[in-house]
Amino acid sequence: MPETIPELFDEAVAAAPDKVWLVAGDESFTYAEARERIGRAAAALVDAGLGPGDLVLATMRSTPDYLFTWLASAYAGTILVTANPRSAEAELAGLLGQVRPRLVVSDAIEGAVAVESLFENEAAFEGRGPAGPDDAAVLIPTSGTTGRSKLVTQTHRAYAMAGEGFPWWMELGPDDRLMTSLPLFHINAPTYSMLGSVGARASLALLPSFSASTFLESARRHGATEFNAIGAMLEILMRQPERPDDAETPLRLCYTGPAPPKERHLEIERRFGLRIVCGYAMSETPYGTIWARGTRPYGTLGSIRQHPTLGVVNEGRVMHDGRPAASGEVGELELRNPAVMKGYWDMPEETAQVLSADGWLRTGDLVTVDDEGIYTFVGRAKEVIRRRGENVAPAEIEEALAGHPAVFEAAVVGVPSELSEEEIKAFVVLHDPDADLATVREHAAGLLAPFKVPRYMEAAAELPHTPTGRVAKHELTRERTPAEIDFEGRQ
Repeated sequence: MPETIPELFDEAVAAAPDKVWLVAGDESFTYAEARERIGRAAAALVDAGLGPGDLVLATMRSTPDYLFTWLASAYAGTILVTANPRSAEAELAGLLGQVRPRLVVSDAIEGAVAVESLFENEAAFEGRGPAGPDDAAVLIPTSGTTGRSKLVTQTHRAYAMAGEGFPWWMELGPDDRLMTSLPLFHINAPTYSMLGSVGARASLALLPSFSASTFLESARRHGATEFNAIGAMLEILMRQPERPDDAETPLRLCYTGPAPPKERHLEIERRFGLRIVCGYAMSETPYGTIWARGTRPYGTLGSIRQHPTLGVVNEGRVMHDGRPAASGEVGELELRNPAVMKGYWDMPEETAQVLSADGWLRTGDLVTVDDEGIYTFVGRAKEVIRRRGENVAPAEIEEALAGHPAVFEAAVVGVPSELSEEEIKAFVVLHDPDADLATVREHAAGLLAPFKVPRYMEAAAELPHTPTGRVAKHELTRERTPAEIDFEGRQ
């Protein structure tokens, strides 16, 4: 059984050398052709004097050459540091200063090696390289910063297990073509789309970025049968003008998480003619939860995901105040499995805060679990708002606000209160800038307990997002602004 990235890829090459694996624009590569390109880049790294444990930083654009570089690093045994190519100069400088890589591959950093030059070697790297299953493969920055970033140290074993597991969880086979528009510098696209296609002996369509207006046409052009959605992608697609041929694509499956409400879930499926499977994972481990095959637990994260042949390798528990939570009680989700990260690179204190000595990973996410082992997302622990003696999860309020037809997107944060604790403020993006916020708030009030209803609301032209599609709440102001409305009488 493959336990490293090269082992997983080489097994696919041996099984289907002449099958087209990767398509991107007008380019296509069979498994054997891709392996040859990867081997050239791996040889270039070795010829440059790099070996096991050396750091290679690459600003990962979604192109075939950058994808091959990702894999080449695994063959050479180096550790790839993935960086967002759109990072500000100060952010890239901060990351460079933090990791001090032996080599930089980039078209965004002066003096770096151009990615194209890695493929000029005539000889290709042979064999599966020196890396073992528990050796570090990739360092994933969890956020851009000019200071020290938490770099998730993820192993070969984690990627190999994800590549084997994803086809099983999603019921994918050799005839499928996975399509990704997600960034290669995160974990979703490399583990699930790239290596998931390899594990299934399927093919992969690589898009340069997500474009709602051309997404369905890209699926038609490439013959894509599956894609992964994160953040607001599905809602953005739903906001596109509806066309009678929206369901006339080869797409049959979509993986996303957390789950939308049941009615919205079914509405998306009907419009695009596909089936949505929901799950949960994170950079710290690609083994989280998923809807078990044959089940449809709407609005939930599903159950703990396991390996298709190794059986039960993943454990989950919900902890509340240091004890296991009762059925239906809110607590923090913890996971323990062989795909959990080694830690945050060169940050032992931060690692110890989330990773226990016996291997339990504190996810920082609040969930409930029922008697059947089905988990439901409540919110991020660090985002919980304390108001009037009650803990409030922003995600619940955001869902209530987004249910109003005038609302495109909403984000809820805690703001200082002159009394104590916090007040609730909602930033709302409206389809119609002249829509009435009071009506939106009244709609949400009909779905929420009174203490959960936002006191402050502010219309926003757009919300800031991270490169992986999540709302960047740290960029939303916690201060009073002239544009906000105080619904309890103070403007």
